[in-house]
Amino acid sequence: MEKKYKEEIKKNLYNTLDNGYIPELGTHKKGKVREIHFTSGEIGTPIVMVASDRVSSFDYVLSRRIPFKGQILNKFNEWAFENTEDIIPNAAVKSPHPNVVVQKYYENIMVECVVRGYLWGSLAGEYEKGTRNIYGIELPEGLLRYEKITEPLFTPTTKADDHDAPMTYEEVEKKLGKALAKKVKDTSIALYKRGEELALENGLIFIDTKFEFGLDGKGDIYLIDEANTPDSSRYCTVEEYKKFEEIKNQSGDYKDVSELLKENPSLKIKELSKQFVRDVLTEKGFSYGSEGEPPALTDEDVIEVSYRYISLYEKLTGNKFEFPSNDVKQELLYGLKKEGYIEGGVVVIIAGSDSDREHIETIKQELDKYNIPTIVRICSAHKQPSTCEAIINKYNQSVEPLVYISIAGGTDALSGVVSFHSVHPVISCPPDKKKFDSCIQNPSGSSNSLILRPANVARHVAKILGNNRTELHEKVLENNKQKISNLEEADGL
Repeated sequence: MEKKYKEEIKKNLYNTLDNGYIPELGTHKKGKVREIHFTSGEIGTPIVMVASDRVSSFDYVLSRRIPFKGQILNKFNEWAFENTEDIIPNAAVKSPHPNVVVQKYYENIMVECVVRGYLWGSLAGEYEKGTRNIYGIELPEGLLRYEKITEPLFTPTTKADDHDAPMTYEEVEKKLGKALAKKVKDTSIALYKRGEELALENGLIFIDTKFEFGLDGKGDIYLIDEANTPDSSRYCTVEEYKKFEEIKNQSGDYKDVSELLKENPSLKIKELSKQFVRDVLTEKGFSYGSEGEPPALTDEDVIEVSYRYISLYEKLTGNKFEFPSNDVKQELLYGLKKEGYIEGGVVVIIAGSDSDREHIETIKQELDKYNIPTIVRICSAHKQPSTCEAIINKYNQSVEPLVYISIAGGTDALSGVVSFHSVHPVISCPPDKKKFDSCIQNPSGSSNSLILRPANVARHVAKILGNNRTELHEKVLENNKQKISNLEEADGL
């Protein structure tokens, strides 16, 4: 199986989802791995999270993508949520595509709820340095790296975009209140124990994990985000963990287990998680605190990581992973469109001034006739050049097809700026039909087109986006037939 799977992964090394930003889905927040879209700011409304195939390590997003990683993470998540509904309700809503998780929006408590069953990772590192009071918990003497802890430890951290910081339970109480803090802690440990039980049933050790919780309007808590995935958890096989007996036997001759592993690297317990990526980077001389960009993963590294994700999923859940047969980006857009989340193409109307609102509304009305969604942005190329460039760079990440309609009077610098920086087509449609010279005199590298009539702009956009939405081409042809029919009727013969 391993050989067959790795061959399939190799074929798909570049059939990956680099990005999951879909402007139609609403307000966007970019994570290290996922794109989060808030359809509304109201509690209980859907959040659409697209899991990309990016991988992060040591707080860096690496340059290579891992085939099928986004889909595998979502499958882990779906399985974990289904197996913990009796412990705590979750935010999950039916998914329209394997790379997509839809959840109800609940207010995040902003505490990363980490539970550890073993002396592993950073906890083991601090312990070997001599620290005994960690996260406000007093650990006993005589523990070894990899050793199972008598009772799971609740070791929360702050939730931050860059690097999470340890919290004591008292700090959690101060932040959440005693009643909610206790419920969060008790629920986290119950979830970990359920995960541990399910893992053991399938020959795996559930080492540690993290959970996130949200509150509804009544103050009730829900499991949100992800659970039991190899990005948020560590696993190893029961068979692999047998190495710990040998580690115990030999550790007495060394300062700590880390020293033992330096001389006997074969004793290192192989994890089924993205720890493999960290190990590869460490071997290449990059870790926390290293300067510059992390080294690139090789094809072999990428294949190995992907295989580990897939094999862990199948072993833990008992489900078989079905390899996608088509382009992952096209399947993503098709799935979202089929389930009614998007139309599959969007127009960004970017205007240099709010005084052009009437012209903007006219263009929107024409686009509405084709059922083409619009986003309106106001940005002056002269007064806000850096803001305009930031807007364009963001939309350059869009997975779905996008067209700009640029609206600016007088000296139209906006069309030139947008068309130079954008990877998407730009149509200039100035508010004054008699003043358009500057729209067609942009310097080399600015490739905007010029259309003066809003109805013609909408028609042209329909032709462009129709390559992904066949109903738009059908609409254009239907309009043609109607115009000819009207002419024939007027002719009267």
